[in-house]
Amino acid sequence: MHVTLQQPTGARLITATGQELAIPATLRFTSADPQAVHLDFPPHVTVDGEVTTWTFARVLLGEGLRAPAGIGNVRVRPAGSAHTYVEFHAAQGVAVLSFATADLTRFLARTYTVVAAGEETVGAELDHGLVALFGEHPRLLRGR
Repeated sequence: MHVTLQQPTGARLITATGQELAIPATLRFTSADPQAVHLDFPPHVTVDGEVTTWTFARVLLGEGLRAPAGIGNVRVRPAGSAHTYVEFHAAQGVAVLSFATADLTRFLARTYTVVAAGEETVGAELDHGLVALFGEHPRLLRGR
């Protein structure tokens, strides 16, 4: 059975003119994909009017809370002691969001209570082992 954590949070979109616009977001983590964190945005704050999810490495979030991290589409860096910037790079441009560092730190700590750091592959290996063990008896995997 997989565990999913969700934490609604607020963010501030930093505009090109330096204004900050409040937007809602939800941090999400699932033990089914323990190396990743997901950041969900509701339709009314996205370019295409659809729910948008950005997925990136959990380790990137942890590293970015302490020092600039990331070289790809998602980059995370401290912005003083109270805030952390998360940058999303896409074909349409770059969005910079400011989050309360305490919110991100609390969420990250909660993920480690579900899947400890360094044990991200244990679940996948267990699933693979169960399939190898019960592969010929799929009813056992379903609990019937």
